[in-house]
Amino acid sequence: VTGLPSFIDMIHELLLALSGYPGTIFTWNKRTGLQVSQDLPFLHPSETSVLNRLCKLGSDYIRFTEFIEQHTGHVHPQEHHSSQPSQTGLHGIYLRAFCTGLDSMLQPYRQALLDLEQEFLGDPHLTISHVNYKLDQFQLLFPSVMVVVETIKSQKIHGCQILETVYKHSCGGLPPVRMALEKILAVCHGVMYKQLAAWMLHGLLLDQSEEFFVKQGPSAGGAAANQEEEEEDLGLGGLSGKQLRELQDLRLIEEENMLAPSLQQFSLRTEMLPSYIPVRVAEKILFVGESVQMFENHNHSPSRAGSILKHQEDMFAAELHRLKQQPLFSLVDFENLIDRIRSTVAEHLWTLMVEEADLLEQLKIIKDFYLLGRGELYQVFIDLAQHMLKTPPTAVTEHDVNVAFQQAAHKVLLDDDNLLPLLHLTVDYQGKDGKEASGPRDGATPPQDTSPREVPPTGWAALGLTYKVQWPLHILFTPAVLEKYNVVFRYLLSVRRVQSQLQHCWALQMQRKHLKSSQTDAVKWRLRNHMAFLIDNLQYYLQVDVLESQFSQLLQQINSTRDFESIRLAHDHFLSNLLAQSFILLKDDQTALKLT
Repeated sequence: VTGLPSFIDMIHELLLALSGYPGTIFTWNKRTGLQVSQDLPFLHPSETSVLNRLCKLGSDYIRFTEFIEQHTGHVHPQEHHSSQPSQTGLHGIYLRAFCTGLDSMLQPYRQALLDLEQEFLGDPHLTISHVNYKLDQFQLLFPSVMVVVETIKSQKIHGCQILETVYKHSCGGLPPVRMALEKILAVCHGVMYKQLAAWMLHGLLLDQSEEFFVKQGPSAGGAAANQEEEEEDLGLGGLSGKQLRELQDLRLIEEENMLAPSLQQFSLRTEMLPSYIPVRVAEKILFVGESVQMFENHNHSPSRAGSILKHQEDMFAAELHRLKQQPLFSLVDFENLIDRIRSTVAEHLWTLMVEEADLLEQLKIIKDFYLLGRGELYQVFIDLAQHMLKTPPTAVTEHDVNVAFQQAAHKVLLDDDNLLPLLHLTVDYQGKDGKEASGPRDGATPPQDTSPREVPPTGWAALGLTYKVQWPLHILFTPAVLEKYNVVFRYLLSVRRVQSQLQHCWALQMQRKHLKSSQTDAVKWRLRNHMAFLIDNLQYYLQVDVLESQFSQLLQQINSTRDFESIRLAHDHFLSNLLAQSFILLKDDQTALKLT
């Protein structure tokens, strides 16, 4: 019949439609996809069925190319059916990498269509069944990959979450689907390895679209903790679960507001972490990047300190590139490399801390001044400052107290010109400028016992100690950690003051022992004896069983390792044990000392 297409014309239009260019015989509908025209007289119903099966392949291919074009803009444009770009709001380098992998997956399909065209040109008598046979390998592949694409579109999968989505769908039992998705996953891993290299080797967080599993800022975890769990008594001297977590999370409490501008904080974005990368590995990655970033920003004397990676950046970069080239992700190889980089960084930090910055001497200073190791200094200071701090503080109290502190140091022959300028007593009083109160000098931390809107009952309640921590010790003695030391400092000073006042009462008693005493006086002296017995034993317990014992364990742990992370963990445990074993969180104990 004149005007109707021939079988050969239909075959050529079929190949064009399967390549993403529909025509009059095979039409494109956005909702139903490719469809074969119903008014072709030379088609048998069985052939129509085969053509509809092939049209499903063509529909998937067109949707794949639309998705790729929409998110990359450089793959096979087809103006007659392309959608408006960026309608879904999806973006990011991981999505572009996914599209690149998806496009490479489609290359065998395009080659198969070219081969079919050559075959039909050489033999016009080939049938539709031959086309179906040649493309049958894609009948399982395309629908399975389309599920991944639709999942990304519908759930707005972003960043490293794309890795997790592709990985889960690649764990099926169909070899062609698994192999294709593994190739796409390898392309996406290329982006991750580039971010890892920038972060771990140079301290650079290249993540404009918040796609990586490391982020700048504190972790948001723990906010949805169960209320019953928070208030549950753990049997540790009245500690609740919430209080214990506050003790253990030393580096995160108020860290964001208290950090010096030179010390940025980073944390894991756990929702972006693929399930096949354990959290322990991600924490090592976080530690390495933080350390390198800190070192690069603060290495004021490179000739002395050298590279934190011991000039092995090129070797580690080559190792990361080698892992990137592997067709399959190997957790064993990946974690081994991360461990090697972490060990190099941790050992170099240990050398900086312990040998060059003399960490042990710094801990002794912390013990002497925050933990009242120089007891004779604070005994003299209490006597000198008692009249200044027994009343509510004023604007000049802080200056007077520091003068008294310097006088006490001279009296006990503590005239270290290098040490004393690093120490400064603070007094937080009502009416003090808010900016001054919240931004202590040189990274030091103000007391947090008293709200700025409340009048401290005495100067002792508003007293705090600041210490200028030298680089690189600031990554261990963070402002939040120093504030915990301040809590212990005020508590120990309260115990020492009570003990001193009871000893003063005993001196008065000795002066009056030759005078006739009444029954009331006898009751007072017995009460003083009982109170002195309690305070003396408490003081002995705190200084010997808690402070000295925990401090000796800390020194032993530091000397037995060459790993900075082990030092930081040991120090955190040391400070947590001080707070827990000193009864500081027991309100009755604190109230009794304040009343005394």
